[in-house]
Amino acid sequence: MVSRPFRLRRITISQLTWRILAVNLMALGVLVVGLLYLGEYRANLIATELASLQKQARMFAAAVGEGAVSPSSADITVPRQALIPNAARQMIRRLVEPTGTRARLFGADGVLIVDSRMLLGPGGLVQIEELPPPTAVGNGFFGTLLEGYDTLVSLLPGTTELPPYQESAHQRAGDYPEVLQALSGDTGHFLRQSGPRMMLSVAAPVQRYKHVLGAVMLSKDSRAIDTALYDVRLDILKVFGIALAITIALSLYLAGTIARPIRLLAKAAEIVRMTHNRQATIPRFPGRTDEIGELAEALNDMTNALWRRMDAIEGFAADVAHEIKNPLTSLHSAVETIARIKDPEQQRQLMGIIQEDVKRLDLLISDISDASRLDAELSRAEMEPVDLTGLLGAVADMQVSARSGEGTRLELDLPGGELRINGLTGRLVQVFRNLISNAVSFSPPDGVITLRGSIEDGDAQIEVLDQGPGIPAGKEADIFSRFYSERPEGEAFGTHSGLGLNISQQIVEAHGGRIWAENRHGENGRVIGARFVVRLPLV
Repeated sequence: MVSRPFRLRRITISQLTWRILAVNLMALGVLVVGLLYLGEYRANLIATELASLQKQARMFAAAVGEGAVSPSSADITVPRQALIPNAARQMIRRLVEPTGTRARLFGADGVLIVDSRMLLGPGGLVQIEELPPPTAVGNGFFGTLLEGYDTLVSLLPGTTELPPYQESAHQRAGDYPEVLQALSGDTGHFLRQSGPRMMLSVAAPVQRYKHVLGAVMLSKDSRAIDTALYDVRLDILKVFGIALAITIALSLYLAGTIARPIRLLAKAAEIVRMTHNRQATIPRFPGRTDEIGELAEALNDMTNALWRRMDAIEGFAADVAHEIKNPLTSLHSAVETIARIKDPEQQRQLMGIIQEDVKRLDLLISDISDASRLDAELSRAEMEPVDLTGLLGAVADMQVSARSGEGTRLELDLPGGELRINGLTGRLVQVFRNLISNAVSFSPPDGVITLRGSIEDGDAQIEVLDQGPGIPAGKEADIFSRFYSERPEGEAFGTHSGLGLNISQQIVEAHGGRIWAENRHGENGRVIGARFVVRLPLV
């Protein structure tokens, strides 16, 4: 057995699927980007941290003012108080140890007295620098992603840039605006940028009997704020990941329920277009009651209608060929015969046959031409309001004028008001003239044809009643077929093409109505004539 090579099937995603994914992911992405900004939350964290630093600074200043100041004189108007550096240094370092902040004490002259990060060791001053924990914020994929996001946000117009934090080797109060504000008696704060982090600093005045003896400055970086923001953003990204997976799954499901059936319908329609095999049908989705199911049903009905139309065209062509073939055969025989006979009387008879056949051909071709262009004309024409009462009156006047008052009599029985419908005036006139002509041909010479109008079930109903022999039993529907040949006795062959009632039926159905025929019966059950009914929807 020869094994067939395994081929990977190429998976293609439709454009509609991509669009559904793009729209859903774009909405989710905009939401997440807005949530990750957290501007108001960050501002609240900064305000809370500054308020905490202000309280600590006031506490430090109050403690230094009470415990690290030289004794004052009895006269409080003579400011002999001064800060004691050693006592202040020890007090500041003890106070700052549990807070995790950096404390600096400046004298009234602006000279730095104490810095909690400076220790006096055997080799001199030693600066203390706290190292970040091993799991510092910003490590890993999410940290890199958030750093990139912050970088993009910082490039947006309107973003406030903080001044950089700079620290000179010999610090003085003039290097820090908040310290100067504290030396003037007010509490001040300032925000600076120190590398990737923000530096928050607060300064409070050291007072003794309302005399400003110095300023305590507390500073702290934004590590705690950044950690809180990172945790919140990480939670948002986790939720976003779950929502992203659900959105993609639902988008693919939605696209599958839309794109896949549409693709199947398009493929089936292409097969129907490219082949002549009627076994290629449009698929149906009986379990779906939505628009896709309606589209499948509509395409299926349209395809069946097209096949029926093709069958009708094929049948019409066959009928036309058959109907034309008869007079042509008669013509051919008459022409061949007339060339061989010498009797003038027989020649006149043959010439009469030829003339009758030519008239029949002319009538057939005229009616066939009218029937063949009927569908196209009805599909292009624009309907307009038509008053059937006035139209029927005009048709009756034309019929009376054409017959010059001889033969059958036409009576009108129309309602007083209007019977207004949407339609094509010329084609409606053709319908009623065909019905009246058909009634005249079957009515006795002194018969009466009644044209009656009424409103039935919200529709306009027009009836044409004659006093002829009626319709043969079982032929009530057949008389609307093409080339139906049931004619009254004594009528010359070929006077009618047999297309009039069929054309009338097509016109009525194109107007959204229906037409039918039935016999009229008298009191004893005897047929007293035919009744043709046309029902059209009112406006």
